[in-house]
Amino acid sequence: MSTKINQILGRSEENQNYINVELQNADLSGENLTGMNLTEANLTGANLTDANLTGANLTDANLTGANLTGANLTDANLTDANLEGANLEEATLTEAYLSRAYLSRANLTRAYLTEAILEGSNLEEANLAEATLEDAALEGASLFSANLARAHLEGAYLEGDT
Repeated sequence: MSTKINQILGRSEENQNYINVELQNADLSGENLTGMNLTEANLTGANLTDANLTGANLTDANLTGANLTGANLTDANLTDANLEGANLEEATLTEAYLSRAYLSRANLTRAYLTEAILEGSNLEEANLAEATLEDAALEGASLFSANLARAHLEGAYLEGDT
């Protein structure tokens, strides 16, 4: 488990509960944040490059402008999260929950979103070039001006998207 978060927050105990914490611009690159509860956390501009966030709860988290290049977000919950302008290039979001997430202008180039739930999400102007969205649920998602060049959409559910 990450001791870097405890150092940043001045905590001495190991704890997986980090609800509503302030971690803007924090360097958490390469950290193991598996299963952590980061509900409503402020991670604006944070560096999460190659971080392991498997199964993490990031519901309502603010990740505006965060760098998640190569991060593992398999089975993570990002419901209602703000990822505007975030860099998720080559990130793994397999089976991640991104319902109603705000991903406007996010970079999802070559990201893996297989079986991800993106229902009602805002992907306007997002870069999804070469992204894998196989069997993803995109019902009601807004894809206005999104770049889907060479994206893999086999089996993706797109009904009701714009």
